[in-house]
Amino acid sequence: MTQPIYRAGIIGLGFIGGGDQMSGDRLGQQVTSLDGNHCEALLRHPRVQLVAGSSRDGGRRERFERRSGAKTFGDWKQMLDSERLDIVSVASFAPSHAELVEACAESGVRAIFCEKPIATRLESAERMIKSCQQSGSLLVINHNRRFHPQYREMARRITAGALGELTGIWLTWPSGRLGNVGTHFIDAALMLTGSSVVGVSATLDLAGRPDCRGPEFRDPGGWALLRLANGVIIHVHAPDYANSPAEIVIHGTLGRATISVGVAAIKAWQGEPEILPRTSPETGTSMDQAVKEIVEWLDTGKPLCCSAEESRHTLEVIVACHVSHARQSAWTPLPLTGADRDLEVHSG
Repeated sequence: MTQPIYRAGIIGLGFIGGGDQMSGDRLGQQVTSLDGNHCEALLRHPRVQLVAGSSRDGGRRERFERRSGAKTFGDWKQMLDSERLDIVSVASFAPSHAELVEACAESGVRAIFCEKPIATRLESAERMIKSCQQSGSLLVINHNRRFHPQYREMARRITAGALGELTGIWLTWPSGRLGNVGTHFIDAALMLTGSSVVGVSATLDLAGRPDCRGPEFRDPGGWALLRLANGVIIHVHAPDYANSPAEIVIHGTLGRATISVGVAAIKAWQGEPEILPRTSPETGTSMDQAVKEIVEWLDTGKPLCCSAEESRHTLEVIVACHVSHARQSAWTPLPLTGADRDLEVHSG
């Protein structure tokens, strides 16, 4: 029997959405340094046909058309009205995610692959999840480490007891931006440990580093202690201006695990370090893997590795950091309640 071809579109044709290097130049980043982008990941899957993209920027539309051969629209609403789409990537800035995801779900899109962070407000994230539940749409948030083979193998070994009982976790990265960058590290730590955060104490860094996405975004870094449900503490060191490596370190009673860009290792306290295998070009990017699993879900309904609710929880942790800072770093329990839930994180 012939397998179906799934029609895909992208909303937001910039750096991560369209693999557009001119957009990357504005951010000071290289498309080649990404662990995939939506355009390439959709184009590479043999059973996905990338047929449409939307952007308000005419230059981005023109460059996307040359790269993909797909039709483009200046208005995403027109794209959803004109095209029958099975998969839509939402690759716009975070404040727009809720409106776009809800519109995709209401228009009958079966799978929505949305950039992180899930949203800038908890209420928005919850609306997105509810809308997709009501429509039967799959909502996948691009916390791409969830799809990375080294992270998956590390999580498997930690779950199997390679580190013994966990005793401490350290997250460091050099660029601040707790909402936009920290969302990756916090979500990855929760993936690796299989746990959730029940309390936060945080101090934001108010140095005022300009956000590469524009002056309308104010997304400070900072320092935080995140208490997990099992009592273990995650230590976050991510000021606005830092020379720290981008790294996750997990200690246990039997040894330690470290994972950074392309390198993952486990060292028993009484043994030599074991370097986990690097990914090969044949494996593809994490976003290639995500698209592969989205297609499997479309085919069979096979559950994915992660849920949008986990991304909502990661956003709640970040919101709690802001709430704690406003209270002189007081311990702030999760789940958040009352007015604390209304705080907006101004991340791109």
